[in-house]
Amino acid sequence: MNELLKEVLAKELISEVVSELKTSDTGQKALNWMDVFRISHLPIVNNLDFLGLISDTDIYDLNDPEQPIGNHNLSLIKPYVRLDQHIFDVISLAARLKLSVVPVLDDHDHYKGVILVSDLIEQLANMSSLKEPGGLIVLDILQNDYSLSQIAQIVESNDARILNLYISSPPDSTRMEVTLKLNTNNLMPVIRTFERFQYEVTAWHGEEDDMDNFYSDRFDSFMRYLDV
Repeated sequence: MNELLKEVLAKELISEVVSELKTSDTGQKALNWMDVFRISHLPIVNNLDFLGLISDTDIYDLNDPEQPIGNHNLSLIKPYVRLDQHIFDVISLAARLKLSVVPVLDDHDHYKGVILVSDLIEQLANMSSLKEPGGLIVLDILQNDYSLSQIAQIVESNDARILNLYISSPPDSTRMEVTLKLNTNNLMPVIRTFERFQYEVTAWHGEEDDMDNFYSDRFDSFMRYLDV
């Protein structure tokens, strides 16, 4: 998995569908595009120069959204990442500024495109083996009781294997949430074994709809963690 993480750079995540705005475009056009792409930010670009991100809130605050964007006095934020920055840098910036897209610039400050946060969710799921067949088990554990070797032994004693493990802990808490991605959907034998060993199983997921919601929740938690 570490090798996979090293290879995921911003330049590989640039969207091929989201277009940039020009200063001659209207606020209403921007809102229409945001609705189509299901995002709340769009970049404004002059030739190759990135002028900033405009949000749907910015547009709603305009007196006349039918006027060109360039006719308004806007205070635009200018967040961006470089082409060769790691996906975690992209996620961190998106989390800190609550962005729906992240602009990408080259070393000459030329605009190259944007990365959709929805694509980050998909990429993070792929990196974490979340999209591979299998189910998820969530454990609630005291930090002092955490033992990866024992958890792995319990899983493997049921002829299953851990594909990925994700740990989160609220600030100032003595407990931790351990999420296990297993290579099987037959979770009940594993769950029963965990319970025999006095582990608290707080959730499990095996259905596709549940898994999609879980991926999104995990990504939100990860972004909040990076924003601390």
